[in-house]
Amino acid sequence: MSSELPASRRTVLRGAALAGAVGAAGLGLAACGGKNGSADGPTKPVDLGAATQVPVGGARLFRNDKVLVSQPQQGEFKAFSAVCTHQGCVLDSVDGTTASCPCHGSQFNAETGAVVQGPASKALPAVDIKAAGGRLTAGPGA
Repeated sequence: MSSELPASRRTVLRGAALAGAVGAAGLGLAACGGKNGSADGPTKPVDLGAATQVPVGGARLFRNDKVLVSQPQQGEFKAFSAVCTHQGCVLDSVDGTTASCPCHGSQFNAETGAVVQGPASKALPAVDIKAAGGRLTAGPGA
C-alpha cells in the first residue's frame, strides 16, 4: 500500500496550465527560429522585378523572396539574406539603409549586411545579385 496522497484537482490543473504555458513558449521559439528555406536567402535565382524599385542611396526589402537589396550608388546593387542571424526571423522593414527584425529588434546595415543593433551578432550573408535589362535577379548564379 502506497503512502502517497492522490493529487488534488487544483494540483492537476496547475500542472496542466504549466505544461500548456511551456508548450506555447516552445511554439513561439520554434516560430521565431524556424528556417523555411535557406538562412542565406533564395536557394535558386529569383526575379525581383524592376531595378527602379530600389532607391539610389537606399534599400528595399523583398520579404517573400527573403532578400534585402540596396543601391549605394546609381547602378551598384548589393544584396543580403533577409533572414535574421539571431534566430531566423525574416526582416520586416527598412528605414533608409537600416533593416529591422520584428522578433527581437536586431537591425542591419543594408549596404554591408553588418549588425547595427543586437541581439544578432553576425552580419547578414551576402546574396548574388545581377541587374540586366532594367531587372534584378538575386540568388545563386545571378
